[in-house]
Amino acid sequence: MENANKKYTVIISDEATQMLVSHSRFLAQVSEKAALKLIAEFNEKAKSLEEFPERNSWLYDPFIPAGKYRKLLIGKWYLLIYQVKGNTVYVDYVVDCRQDYGWLLY
Repeated sequence: MENANKKYTVIISDEATQMLVSHSRFLAQVSEKAALKLIAEFNEKAKSLEEFPERNSWLYDPFIPAGKYRKLLIGKWYLLIYQVKGNTVYVDYVVDCRQDYGWLLY
């Protein structure tokens, strides 16, 4: 098991950061505690991608090249969408599953 101790570098895009801020801001209008919980869980799950990011399932869509993005559920309604390239994990988006996110496919 040579990959057992492999560490990946996790890079969170500016767009993903802005999406998280937007979701948190909206959530805070209902519950500040829930918004802070979302941010904490995002940080925890993003950090967890340093080890074995391949454990999560692929994001399947006919308009996305097969095997490009993986997804990780955070909170009850949000997806952290990322890709793995070499030893680096790129977190590209944070989307609300209740909304249409087809725009990211184009």
